Amino acid sequence: QVQVAESGGGLVQAGGSLRLSCAATGSTVRTYAMAWFRQPAGKERELVGSIRWPNGDKYYADSVKGRFTISRDIRKNMLYLQMNTLTPDDTSFYYCAIHRIISQSYDVWGQGTQVTVSS
Repeated sequence: QVQVAESGGGLVQAGGSLRLSCAATGSTVRTYAMAWFRQPAGKERELVGSIRWPNGDKYYADSVKGRFTISRDIRKNMLYLQMNTLTPDDTSFYYCAIHRIISQSYDVWGQGTQVTVSS
């Protein structure tokens, strides 16, 4: 069974950058898409960006367009989120998730990694 684990979170000053990594263990052959979500304290979870696994099509939330970049390494089963020009509003727990082909939505989730942006 596929599992994911995030890493790379931390504390950064506003204007700085961080790169999050997501390692998928197990087969990703049945993956439809992978994505990064975030959930700030006391707020709803939101989709940051996603990538279709077969063809690489990407989606970004308006709030991160031009600042965040999703990439992947299929051979290593890795997903990345390069975050630039960070602001305090980006402070959140960030989660990696998989939308399997057999599912209706993202159904494999990691434990998350905290990103804190200081002003």
